[in-house]
Amino acid sequence: MAVILSGILGGPYAFAGLFAIITALCLWEFYGLVDKIENVDTCRIFNVAGGVYFFFATFLFSYKGAGFSIFLPYFGYVMLVFILELYRKKDNPLLNLAYSFLGQVYIALPVALLNRIAFLPAGQEVIYNSDLILVALFVFIWANDTGAYLIGVTWGKNRLFERISPKKSWEGFFGGMVFTILASLVFFHFCHGMNCIQWIELAILVVIFATFGDLSESLMKRTLNVKDSGKALPGHGGFLDRFDSMLFAIYALFFYAEVVLR
Repeated sequence: MAVILSGILGGPYAFAGLFAIITALCLWEFYGLVDKIENVDTCRIFNVAGGVYFFFATFLFSYKGAGFSIFLPYFGYVMLVFILELYRKKDNPLLNLAYSFLGQVYIALPVALLNRIAFLPAGQEVIYNSDLILVALFVFIWANDTGAYLIGVTWGKNRLFERISPKKSWEGFFGGMVFTILASLVFFHFCHGMNCIQWIELAILVVIFATFGDLSESLMKRTLNVKDSGKALPGHGGFLDRFDSMLFAIYALFFYAEVVLR
């Protein structure tokens, strides 16, 4: 929590550095997991580099007003992924291609979209919106996790999605939603620019999509027959385990910001 909040509140460049690192670490774990599948052998370092470049390109496009040409090297990466498979002579190049681009859509794209949320046009300038939406996103996710755990452990009986995650319950889901809505009321009290209904709507969306993000990663791990995505974070597993909720919640926040807030 301290690292995330420091990166967000530290200004645009601290934000960019933090989430570029998160992008790299999550992609590294993802490609390491899928490479354990039979006949799958992605270009791990190359794909991680492509995702990190896409994040920085989106940062420069959103914050510095870089032209669309900033994305041309990323389009080159996409073409090279195909071209490399012609020469690598692997058993199943289609699987390699599929998993290479799945990592980009699953991880690199949503994290890059944070730039669109963080930087808002204000006349001829661009302002960094760190004290509002970005902090709220993570506080909502943490409030949801805390509420879901406390209520689920205490009163959880009805399984939410037993086939994928046997421990999650409907009681925990709604408990997390209550905690998150309470957190949204705190933001409404201290932050201006959004009314109470908008804060509550945003909280509900984050809870729903963060839950889907968590379940989706659980589905992936269950399919691959692994407990955690990695061992880098004691008590949490890997970086992908820690940020799985964020990935889907970003999509919800992005659409809400585009449709309602702008």
